[in-house]
Amino acid sequence: MSDQDTASDRLARLQSLAGEMLAHRRLIVASNRGPLEYTVEPDGNLTAQRGGGGVVTALLSATRLVPATWVATAITDGDRIAAQRADHGLLKVPDQDMSVRFVTVPPQVYQRHYSVFCNPLLWFIQHFMWNSPRTPNIGRAVYEAWDDGYIPVNQAIADAIADEASQHDEPPFVLVHDYHLYLTPAMVRKAIPGATILHFTHIPWPGPRYWGMLPEFMRRRIHEDMCQSDIVGLQTNSDVQDFIHSCEAILNGCEVDYHEQWVRINGRTTQVKQYPISVDAAFLLDFARSDEVRAHKERLKGYTGYQTVVRIDRSEPSKNIIRGLRAWEVLLERSPELRGKVNLLQFLVPSRSDLGVYQTYTDEIFELAEAINDDFGDIGWQPVRIFYEENWPQAIAAMTLYDVLLVNPIIDGMNLVSKEGPLLNEKDGVMILSEQAGSFEQLGDHVLPVAPSDLEGTVRALQQALAMPPDERRKRSEALKAAIQKDDITRWLEAQLLDLKAAAEGTL
Repeated sequence: MSDQDTASDRLARLQSLAGEMLAHRRLIVASNRGPLEYTVEPDGNLTAQRGGGGVVTALLSATRLVPATWVATAITDGDRIAAQRADHGLLKVPDQDMSVRFVTVPPQVYQRHYSVFCNPLLWFIQHFMWNSPRTPNIGRAVYEAWDDGYIPVNQAIADAIADEASQHDEPPFVLVHDYHLYLTPAMVRKAIPGATILHFTHIPWPGPRYWGMLPEFMRRRIHEDMCQSDIVGLQTNSDVQDFIHSCEAILNGCEVDYHEQWVRINGRTTQVKQYPISVDAAFLLDFARSDEVRAHKERLKGYTGYQTVVRIDRSEPSKNIIRGLRAWEVLLERSPELRGKVNLLQFLVPSRSDLGVYQTYTDEIFELAEAINDDFGDIGWQPVRIFYEENWPQAIAAMTLYDVLLVNPIIDGMNLVSKEGPLLNEKDGVMILSEQAGSFEQLGDHVLPVAPSDLEGTVRALQQALAMPPDERRKRSEALKAAIQKDDITRWLEAQLLDLKAAAEGTL
């Protein structure tokens, strides 16, 4: 691909590739959440809105370009009713060549799957937050959640994929997504031996010693079943190397090649590939010009200062929000000249508030922000303002307005805010980025790097960003925009489809 490769070139190439691949074979996408979430109105009617979460956001951007059937778990009561009313089990997604099929399992089965096993256990282990002296024990409830939650939900998803595939002569291409569905590839392989399967994990992949926090039979089966995929996709090269290392250490009789990036077990070779996820650049730029975003932008200008620091996060511990607020507090202590001039706008999306650890973390965020405002603010100026709601157009508006974007997660698979923000920003804003965000591999040359636990380093990075000369700001901003536009969502999806095609042809 040449340096002159444009967004329209990539889109045309992707559509041509999809047309060729899907002339006789279906593409089936599977994930925990679906593209639609249904609510039951008082009159009994159903209303649908876009499903929540980063995985859905990314996949919706990709699948609007390629026809597909999307299999997902029915999570809300509305989802369950919609599944019952669906024509042949399928619901049409508006404005896309895509249908969704909801899989229904008993609510208590899903609760064990999601609220006991996936979160907080898998999520915390894969984000290096399972602090064994302080976190709860892996007790009977986790064992029961594995047997009576995680396995049944994976099986239900696999059964739905197999049923969809049975309605077509040729075996499908199957894209399975994220940590909720690590066992699905093996189940699909058993039901449809000829399927071409790619499992993509959106979150970080630890090395084998950290996987050792999980009971041996669980970690072994996760790795074994993942290796029934033709391709295992991960966000970064570090994740690829850690996956191969984990398979080598955990699976008896496993052969690996770190250079060629494959794992071989029980006669099957699985390629392990890096697909750094990105954003739909063309759509985002267009949406940022919409009346809805413009209205939010005008309103938010009333909360900005001479300079404005913005951060946009889900309200959960891996995002490292409290440490970011502590750095802001120290900066205001040391630099009284900034008071009344520089504002921090914190956009928080509610996340998993039914889990105690998340609600406690959210409470601590508000308590600290209130303390900072009490210590440094006055009637005319508040140094921290929190927007606690799911309001994507408002977040998009905020991205256009920042002078500094603070993105300091403890660790992230990718972190799409770090790509959305620089793409949309109109002020040559500077980004402070955690070295443990997956996007750092791509964007690290053009940001101010911080180690996520380095409070002092974050304070100094904020000082440097606020004082950076205009020429350097512009140079960094332009480099970030170019990098993000070059590797957008079409390239992410094209790379996977090309590899699926090669796997199906035996040439990968």
